[in-house]
Amino acid sequence: MQLPTPFIEKYQRLLGEEAPAFFTALTDNQPVKGFRLNVAKPHAQAMLAKYGPAAVPAPYAEAAYIGEVKGRSLLHQAGYVYSQEPSAMIVATIAAAQPGERVLDLCAAPGGKTTQLASQLQGKGLLVANEIFPKRAKILSENVERWGFPNVVVTNQAPQELSRHFPQFFDKIVVDAPCSGEGMFRKDPVALEEWQAETPDQCAIRQKDILAQAVTMLKPGGQLIYSTCTFAPEENEAMMAWLMEEYPFTIEAIDLDNVSHGRREWGAAPGIEKTIRLWPHLNQGEGHFAAKLTSQAEAAPVKKKKKGKGATAKSPLDAATQKLWQAFRKEFPFLQALNATPQLLGENLWLVPEEMPSLKGIKFMRPGLHVGVVKKNRIEPSYALALAIHAEEGAPTVPITLPQWQYYVAGETLSVPGNAGWVILTVDEIPVGFGKQVQGTVKNFFPKGLRFKAI
Repeated sequence: MQLPTPFIEKYQRLLGEEAPAFFTALTDNQPVKGFRLNVAKPHAQAMLAKYGPAAVPAPYAEAAYIGEVKGRSLLHQAGYVYSQEPSAMIVATIAAAQPGERVLDLCAAPGGKTTQLASQLQGKGLLVANEIFPKRAKILSENVERWGFPNVVVTNQAPQELSRHFPQFFDKIVVDAPCSGEGMFRKDPVALEEWQAETPDQCAIRQKDILAQAVTMLKPGGQLIYSTCTFAPEENEAMMAWLMEEYPFTIEAIDLDNVSHGRREWGAAPGIEKTIRLWPHLNQGEGHFAAKLTSQAEAAPVKKKKKGKGATAKSPLDAATQKLWQAFRKEFPFLQALNATPQLLGENLWLVPEEMPSLKGIKFMRPGLHVGVVKKNRIEPSYALALAIHAEEGAPTVPITLPQWQYYVAGETLSVPGNAGWVILTVDEIPVGFGKQVQGTVKNFFPKGLRFKAI
């Protein structure tokens, strides 16, 4: 790796005696790969031991490991594991979302922080995961679907558009800001190729715009978790100094071992030394900066809603769909315990989290848990429903072998004795999707757009 000359000159000046070790770590050391285990999935640890790579614990997160998982493996496709660079896991760990909270992941794709936050919430409260770019939002939505928690909404909005719908709404907001990506140079050649001396200043302008919108969506007393994967002080300590000059925040201490701290000479904000940094020559993983701040703002006056325009626009199901829905819930009893409202959007039936305000005007990819598609006189269950946590409970299941799963994800029908109708297919009790079993044949309902040849 050849580092840009302006980059070398900058960090020689900033790091002094540390600079040689820093440059050596960037140019000579290999990036570390990692993954997290979804412990809410059935028999997660046992399935990891049987089907996953060697599990060497990783720093900075629970159920996190050093190692590599394949995207087309059984565990990844079933939402048991998520591939994530180890240092990136520290952001959601700092957020420490609590069950029942309202949480926003404002710059969420591809979904590492979102899935980690979803695990922390344990299906309780609301998690809104937003991504401005549609293609990245689609990937985010697919990762959320596999992870299986029903209380996650995926939106596709610019921050200034999203903020109109959530004034002082969230208990916690995570802003893993788009940045110059200096911390990713070892693993992302594109970040290295695109870097210019002025890149950090350009990114800082955008980060200020994003933070300004995030502030309006945070409750008084709520917490803002800001992070980047860059070393640049302009995007880190200096950004926190700007934020605290413009808005009433205090920086909170982050109680983690084996981290470095923000440097006052790079941004003279009160408490800047409580922010943290991960350096490639000092820590395992790539470069990161993170800060945890508490809002000291006062609550805005509550505006009275006009009659007939309540907080939600969730219209009741029509009589025919309601009848189908009630029968469907009896087939899958775990649905009855979810704090969500059924809503028909086109022919798709969704369970929208009760904490979610009106969907009107919000561009979304996933407004909650996709239950299925409403057809004439029936509801065809969705792939997402099969992957929802404990989706197999109270529902008929059909065990299949790993070779049969490989045929299933390729779109093939399976021969399995029985005539049970809709069934959840399982590999060693790992739910992998729906099939319809009729007279010994299981018709394949693995989504056509997701089919692949398994390795």
